[in-house]
Amino acid sequence: MVPRVWSLMRFLIKGSVAGGAVYLVYDQELLGPSDKSQAVLQKAEELPAPPKFNFHIRDSWNSGIIKVMSALSAAPSKACEYSREGWDYLKERIK
Repeated sequence: MVPRVWSLMRFLIKGSVAGGAVYLVYDQELLGPSDKSQAVLQKAEELPAPPKFNFHIRDSWNSGIIKVMSALSAAPSKACEYSREGWDYLKERIK
């Protein structure tokens, strides 16, 4: 039941975004004559530029994935090391 609801929500969200884009293009008359399209383009160029941040999203976005992958890549060697320590401990206890 949940997968169906989730896929329906995804479909509705994507449809809403696509519908909004089509409405915006139609409302701004971007598909009309070239002089109107050029006027809309000039209007869009007059808008202020987005602010610049010194925050790198990539560094924090993938940090969890990088940590998990580094732990998974070190897991075989750590497992070998821990098993060797375990065997050495058992050998000492048996003697």
